[in-house]
Amino acid sequence: MARALYPGSFDPVTNGHLDIIGRGARIFDEVVASVVRNPQKEPLFSIEERAEMLASACADLPNVRVESFSGLLVEHARRMGAQVIIKGLRAVSDFENEFLQAHTNRFLDSGIDTLFIPTDVAYAFLSSSAIREVVQLGGSVTGLVPPGVEERLRARLLGE
Repeated sequence: MARALYPGSFDPVTNGHLDIIGRGARIFDEVVASVVRNPQKEPLFSIEERAEMLASACADLPNVRVESFSGLLVEHARRMGAQVIIKGLRAVSDFENEFLQAHTNRFLDSGIDTLFIPTDVAYAFLSSSAIREVVQLGGSVTGLVPPGVEERLRARLLGE
């Protein structure tokens, strides 16, 4: 069984993330979408909330499951039995950092490859931080995030 891992902070999950997850799910037998606990970042939502939103957004994809983790990505990939790490690329600016991470991961475990998937052009501008900022400034992100996420953002950021 070909299993891939798609890691991210998903704070919050966006339709850009779902684009990559869905395309990965067409390529691999199983995709493990993994919410990263990054001690260097202060997330808006807890890791449990992020995993719940992501699982809800992926409910219609039978070969996608959601996990969370902290620590080295390659160790998590090994635990999940993943042979491939999927990374989405929005722009050339994403490539340099992701390319270096892919080489580091390959050094740490030569049995795990990285697959870069360019995001759909409709989501090339989309990031979780931009979504949070738009909501915080009173704008609508309908169509850019899964149903229910905008409401959770408004509740958290604006107390609505």
